[in-house]
Amino acid sequence: MRYAWIEANIDSYSVTMMCDLLSVSRSGLHDARRRGPSARALEEAQIVTRIRRAQLKHRGRYGRRRMTTELVEDFGRPVNHKRIGRIMRTHDLASRKRRRFRVVTTDSKHAHPVAPNVLGRDFAATAPNQKWLADLTYVPTDEGWLYLALVLDLFGRKIVGWAMSDTMPQELTAAALWVALGGAIRSPA
Repeated sequence: MRYAWIEANIDSYSVTMMCDLLSVSRSGLHDARRRGPSARALEEAQIVTRIRRAQLKHRGRYGRRRMTTELVEDFGRPVNHKRIGRIMRTHDLASRKRRRFRVVTTDSKHAHPVAPNVLGRDFAATAPNQKWLADLTYVPTDEGWLYLALVLDLFGRKIVGWAMSDTMPQELTAAALWVALGGAIRSPA
């Protein structure tokens, strides 16, 4: 590694100074030049090439553990996971973390009129069906997002109406209110 650094910086600094600073002999440097790259260095170059290929194939999502399994299958022999991790760090081939997709259900920057706050943060009800609260949420499923509108009675904290859809139409909350009022369950248009 020291000899490689000296070779990389040979135009910037004198060989004698670099050898003195890195505590290597000039004869050792010249001997390393004569020997050429070691078998380990050649194998490491092969590993880097295969890691880059696998990173492209898996869109940079594979880390050290999964990459080791991939390379063991590729090489047909065991490769140490610590070595793979070191090589990935050295060559800046770390995996990219996938950000979780967030569904945005609230748009506060609109020009539409805002409904008045009728409850005034008073969420206590003294009898059933005095105060209802509506909310919209989303649930991730294997088939995609499921949007759920709920109507909650604040007295007993019980759900009195609900509606679901795979899209988020404006009528979803109205459909939940319709169920709360005693209407039949119908899908939003």
